[in-house]
Amino acid sequence: MPDMSASASLAMTQLVTFAKEVDEDKVTPGVLGFIVFAVMALAVWGLMKSMNRHMSKVDFKEAPDSKAESGVSGDAAAKG
Repeated sequence: MPDMSASASLAMTQLVTFAKEVDEDKVTPGVLGFIVFAVMALAVWGLMKSMNRHMSKVDFKEAPDSKAESGVSGDAAAKG
């Protein structure tokens, strides 16, 4: 099994030299940020499309309220 500390120290030295090259006054999300945002936007679009399809299948019919048909208000029915 390879020595993990050697590869970790090598990776850290490469990252430190890369960090020195980055301009601290100009930080942008870059290509990776755009790709993550685009994937999230596509996922939301797909979920909304799926939700719309499922909601259109719902057939909701409310049962008539027997108290409303008799002409008695809800407060009077609760008291009497």
